[in-house]
Amino acid sequence: MSEVEIRTASLRDAKALLHIYEYYVKNTAISFEYEVPTIEEFKRRMTNTLKKYPYLTAVKDNEILGYAYAGPFVGRAAYDWSAELTIYLSPKKRKQGIGKKLYKALEEALAESGIQNLYACIGYPEVPDEYLTKNSAEFHEHLGYTKAGQFHKCGYKFGRWYDMIWMEKLIGDHKAAPQLQHPQPAFSKDT
Repeated sequence: MSEVEIRTASLRDAKALLHIYEYYVKNTAISFEYEVPTIEEFKRRMTNTLKKYPYLTAVKDNEILGYAYAGPFVGRAAYDWSAELTIYLSPKKRKQGIGKKLYKALEEALAESGIQNLYACIGYPEVPDEYLTKNSAEFHEHLGYTKAGQFHKCGYKFGRWYDMIWMEKLIGDHKAAPQLQHPQPAFSKDT
């Protein structure tokens, strides 16, 4: 058996990535989307991300086990040194260290590009249920993220109200006049 490889996602991976994401849309409140995006919409999202941020996949024996990517935090110039992270693993591949490996690679790529702060927007139940637990928050906490804020009853899915929390991790040294070098073709070459 081979090791888990972390590599840049390409549009050729879109179908497998969407298949993973589909589970979360249909069966969980981890994603607050109600409808699974079309493959065209999913590819459009990937293309937009790859223009400026890393989009990584975890692969073992030619099977995509999960993916993680970064995107802009908010949308104003002063936030350019911050990024929001997202991760989805194949449901059968959770709790095997794959998420940690993906996030570590993503964090390293973002740090190299000059990103200073990492943020995660996480669905959070008052009481865990069959659609949402606190596992995502616990995963981030294990990786050094801390809770930065909470919005109460802001997401409605499956006939229930869910909270949303923001978690953050500071990875930069926050010098005056920081330089930002968003990833260039290395993250978008293979589309």
